[in-house]
Amino acid sequence: MPFITNKKSNTPVDVFYEDYGSGQPVILIHGWPLSRKSWEQQVWKIVEEGFRCISYDRRGFGISSQPWGDYDYSALASDLDTLIKGLDLKDAIIVGFSMGGGEVVRYLTDYGSDKIAKAVLISSIIPLVKKEKDNPDGVPEEALNGIIDSLQKDRVGFLKEFGKGFYNYEDNKDKVSEAQLDYDFSIASHASPRATIQTALAWMETDFRSELKNVDVPTLIVHGDADETVPKATSADQAAKGIADNTYEVIKGAPHGLNITHADELNEILISFLKK
Repeated sequence: MPFITNKKSNTPVDVFYEDYGSGQPVILIHGWPLSRKSWEQQVWKIVEEGFRCISYDRRGFGISSQPWGDYDYSALASDLDTLIKGLDLKDAIIVGFSMGGGEVVRYLTDYGSDKIAKAVLISSIIPLVKKEKDNPDGVPEEALNGIIDSLQKDRVGFLKEFGKGFYNYEDNKDKVSEAQLDYDFSIASHASPRATIQTALAWMETDFRSELKNVDVPTLIVHGDADETVPKATSADQAAKGIADNTYEVIKGAPHGLNITHADELNEILISFLKK
């Protein structure tokens, strides 16, 4: 199985990745608290349309290394950089889902865009999750603290319920099966407990607003207008205002996990942008 080792961290990190197809490379960065497996409905389509599709497990998740420390966004972006350099990728398209949007922006901040052709933010947390005086649509701090408290006291119990909210399950039972919920729960529950909490703190507390100017490649932003996990007013709406060269697509009625519930619609938008 293919692993690539990031030796820049305090502890070397082995990052697991899957690499299919040929052509221009498209790198998929998964959301919290899942793994590369969450991209199942996109990988086949990207490969079928003539691209090389690379998906990987964020450190602490899937079968990548589970270090105790180093879960800030610069550490996470260094794993992406290790993958890009290790596979000698050029003209790559980096695609971040939910918290993965943070790796996209931090990579461009820390490493620039010499090897990057385009970027994609899907249901992304960019630029700021937490409610502040100048971010009134954000999530209140007490709600975020409640998530951390729940993860510390009953991580698997929290994850079980979180999965339902991910898809607005009660409204989308015709679009997502109970088996999908069980599958997601299995993936999330087997992630490192430490990584689950530390990466949650990263996406909760990191303010990317000053970094949006570093996104200097054509960028696709996709968000659902029914996303209750990451409301678009504090994320995609702001990202579209702060990223100079962007295409902004809102999928009507789509929840956070639109990569499953609205896979066909998302794939059509994504492939169209990749081929531009």
